[in-house]
Amino acid sequence: MDLHKLVDKTVTGLGFELVDVEQSPRGRVLRLFIDKRDKPGGIDIEDCTLVSNQLSRVLAVENVDYERLEVSSPGLDRVLKKPEDFERFCGSEINLRLRLPISGRRNFNGVVLGVQDGKLRLTIDTGEVALDLGNIDKARLVPRFDKK
Repeated sequence: MDLHKLVDKTVTGLGFELVDVEQSPRGRVLRLFIDKRDKPGGIDIEDCTLVSNQLSRVLAVENVDYERLEVSSPGLDRVLKKPEDFERFCGSEINLRLRLPISGRRNFNGVVLGVQDGKLRLTIDTGEVALDLGNIDKARLVPRFDKK
């Protein structure tokens, strides 16, 4: 079984969302980012421990060779990858980089309007743009800190 599918199946089976998987160049470190949509306050250490313990057992049974497993929350600057991610964070500000530039521009900063027909709709400083989801290299939320 493919490692990403194995990890995703295990994480979702525990009631969490797999946000991202990173592997070191030689595959020695396996880093996971998990989330739980309906949990107030976000992911905590107990969640990470639960996923880590379960996944360690699954990886041992499946004979996956690695040295270190790291499980954490996606953080305030959460990565957005799937169309569902962009829909979930509609109205949020993001930074994104395209694989191939559009009109000489690869980097965009704007507010997510939604996804329609395979394109991300985004409000940027010059107006509204529609970017192909397949052309997005990286996209992250811009953290907001409210001054009180």
